[in-house]
Amino acid sequence: MSKIRFHHTYNSIISLENLLAAWKEFIRGKRTRRDVQEFERDLMSNLIALHRELAAETYSHSAYQHFKIADPKPRDIHKAIVRDRLLHHALHRKLSPFFTRTFIPDSNSCQDGKGTHRALRRFRKFVGIVSRNNTRTVWVLKCDIRKFFANINHMILLDVVAKYIPDQDILNLVSVIVRSFHSRVVGVGLPLGNLTSQLLVNIYMNEFDQFVKHRLKAKYYLRYADDFVVFSTDRVYLEKILPAMQEFLGSKLKLVMHPGKVSIETVASGVDFLGWVHFPDHRVLRTTTKKRMFRNIKAKKRKGRNGAIISGAHWSRQ
Repeated sequence: MSKIRFHHTYNSIISLENLLAAWKEFIRGKRTRRDVQEFERDLMSNLIALHRELAAETYSHSAYQHFKIADPKPRDIHKAIVRDRLLHHALHRKLSPFFTRTFIPDSNSCQDGKGTHRALRRFRKFVGIVSRNNTRTVWVLKCDIRKFFANINHMILLDVVAKYIPDQDILNLVSVIVRSFHSRVVGVGLPLGNLTSQLLVNIYMNEFDQFVKHRLKAKYYLRYADDFVVFSTDRVYLEKILPAMQEFLGSKLKLVMHPGKVSIETVASGVDFLGWVHFPDHRVLRTTTKKRMFRNIKAKKRKGRNGAIISGAHWSRQ
């Protein structure tokens, strides 16, 4: 049982005040979208109707719209309707500040001030510390989880959330959202694109982060979503902790490392992490990243001419 407990009530999450505040956050950059405009046309009526369903605990999540993007590899995106996405924001704005306090400092992605730039800075700082200003060889264990979002186990996730949240009504609401989607197996998978999914995967992986930091005593560990690295001057140490990490992921979280994306290499030889190849005193853009950037620039120029981006699409927070 966690010593840190979530103090907000169910009523504070579903209140009209919170729903309206969530709407103001949600609508930024979306005012020209037809589905958003239709919801806004009868905004207060829609908010009151949603609030009443939540208060009566009769709310049910609607089906998702499915589409594919290249980001740069093909990804399946499942987009919820405006009403559900608004609720995701209302829940996120209460849960996120609390759960962020439970994460390790070097858990990155989908957190304010902890995006790719911060993760890249931390990577460079760890290299400097471990190498003692480039006087020692630094080995990096680099791992990636296979089909991360598609393999999140609902039951395990809800059990983790329940360690922090005592309010059963809030847990029931989280359960409705989590169970609104599954991949190929019922009870498994979260949809890419949901704001709540981005928070929930960090809550899920926090179990692994805590294990690596406190059980394996990995002092220099850094994670960004499903990519993570451990730094050491001792290659044997990294070889030793790798099976323990794999066993924890498999037995506790039902996740598997991507066999083709696990490596132990020196920084001097170049470590590929978050689109950059890192060396002791500099980093260079990965070739595929560079090509994608130029593709996106060309696509934006085409948009200027014909009003539609044909390629280089990216998904963002809903």
